[in-house]
Amino acid sequence: MTDTPAVRDIAPRKRDSAATKRAILDAAREVFTRSGYDAAGMREIAGIAGVDARLIGRYFGSKELLFTQVVEETYANHLMMTPEANAETARSLLTDPTQAHYDGMLLTLRSASNERAVQIMRDSLESNFQQALADELAGPDAAARAALLVAICSGVQFLRNILGNSALLHGNPEILATYLKAALDAVATAPSTPGPVD
Repeated sequence: MTDTPAVRDIAPRKRDSAATKRAILDAAREVFTRSGYDAAGMREIAGIAGVDARLIGRYFGSKELLFTQVVEETYANHLMMTPEANAETARSLLTDPTQAHYDGMLLTLRSASNERAVQIMRDSLESNFQQALADELAGPDAAARAALLVAICSGVQFLRNILGNSALLHGNPEILATYLKAALDAVATAPSTPGPVD
């Protein structure tokens, strides 16, 4: 006669809506970053999160709204490019990136073929990070200068971290940071007499 394991009374797992929502968002970020908006599937996201796919609709309403929330969180991790912060920002951009920096760039690139995803990403960038940066810049044309600063930093991230540009990967980071800081300062510091480029 073989012993059979005793059956234990297991209490039902307490529902934790905050933990469930967090698991869905983490899984969605992983899938959207890896596959982009178009190829991301709700069943895959639910599987990674360990939940029924119907819960995604319950918590977020739709794939589009889930993507919007992921973008908001992903774009929240950013560097400021104000004159007093540019030295540190330049050094950060020219050293090994955090996973958040990788995620933001890959999410953007892999979702850029979808028109609606582009609109969501643009709206989030402009109304949050870009606006917050513009609010910190003194002088005229703050919104446009903030957009230029974002473009400079995005270009450095793309060339260095995604394409693996050898000059940016293997150059002396302190010297490169000096050049990059000068470029950021030139845009972040408003000219005393703005006018047309000669």
